[in-house]
Amino acid sequence: MPRLRRFSSRQLIRALQGFGFQVESMKGSHAKFVRETDEGRREVLIAPVTDPLAIGTISAIYRQASRFIPQEDLRAAFFED
Repeated sequence: MPRLRRFSSRQLIRALQGFGFQVESMKGSHAKFVRETDEGRREVLIAPVTDPLAIGTISAIYRQASRFIPQEDLRAAFFED
């Protein structure tokens, strides 16, 4: 069974940028990631910027991102075989 990868905040930022998200703002220990669709809709993710990220936090970010990104694409970035 595949397991979630462990991420540092820097690795998470790179992974989300690979899907077209950019850091729009940071407040406290959280960052707001935003991308615009071709239709002009804004897709927003909020994630903590702390090291290391807890496995439950990574799971919650995965669930948030799966609203916008197909799970097949996310699995390659978030799970290890």
